[in-house]
Amino acid sequence: MNDNSYINWISMSDKALIETIGAFIQHHRLNQNKSQSEVAKAADISRSTLSLLERGEKVSLNSLMQVLRVLDLLYVMDVFKVSDEISPIAYAKLKKNKRQRARNKTTNSNEDSEW
Repeated sequence: MNDNSYINWISMSDKALIETIGAFIQHHRLNQNKSQSEVAKAADISRSTLSLLERGEKVSLNSLMQVLRVLDLLYVMDVFKVSDEISPIAYAKLKKNKRQRARNKTTNSNEDSEW
């Protein structure tokens, strides 16, 4: 099976994950036709730090964020967005309590009805 659409991230070592991030950075840097020096300068890091990042070596998270920003890749942060989710049981309870019909309004007037 040579399908790259599914990657088993859990089975990968930390080193392999960091190398994947580095390859991602390098790929996008080259696609934007930017040199390591250009990106490093814009990110306010050394060229050697960028080189370490692209090779899958350990660098600070701050350096990674700066490089992502320079390469306009901060959209990857979308996967870290935390949103409130409702459980199916809680949703069912909400639906159960939702009004299905309008009630007749009752009035307490002393007027005689037409009946």
